[in-house]
Amino acid sequence: MIERLKGKILQKKSTEIILDCNGVGFSAFISVNSSETLPNEGEEATLYTILINREDSFELYGFSEIFERDVFKLLISISGIGPKSAMSILSSMSVPELQEKIILGDSISLQKLPGIGKKTAERIILELKDRIHKISIPAVFELKKEKNLIAREAVAALVTLGYSTALAEKLINKALSDFPDNNFTAEQLIRKALKLASS
Repeated sequence: MIERLKGKILQKKSTEIILDCNGVGFSAFISVNSSETLPNEGEEATLYTILINREDSFELYGFSEIFERDVFKLLISISGIGPKSAMSILSSMSVPELQEKIILGDSISLQKLPGIGKKTAERIILELKDRIHKISIPAVFELKKEKNLIAREAVAALVTLGYSTALAEKLINKALSDFPDNNFTAEQLIRKALKLASS
């Protein structure tokens, strides 16, 4: 079993990566969230992996963090959820968010994930509610989740004020660059975004 790879990123797409490990190129499927957190092409990276044996091939799946791989393993243990479906879920929602939805039993939010219907959402909650909370997520990722919620709150406020969702997101993203230390409130983001809109 290939548990981990370390090497130079030869190519990185939103859902696939090629890693050069001592002259051998490994291709692996990755989630959009992993793609966003992994370094750029040409840089060194560590990938936590799982090799899955299909009927006619071997497929390698990679993750930027161990806890994402752990959640992937939990998802594919559920009847009706294959590796590709699990990757789609992890691409659509961060691990901390998914963990929260499952623990809270929020089947409505889970049904918004690609390929997840009502029965599958309920099965995910039933089978993982008592298991997913055991997966430890570093504090830095919890902080990121909190800040993402604040940013979404600020976007929603701008939309309420009459801005389109696209423009609101653009303004908030620009406003975030003024807070490199990630120390901000929704009110501060909104105030900064409104100044940017009027300038």
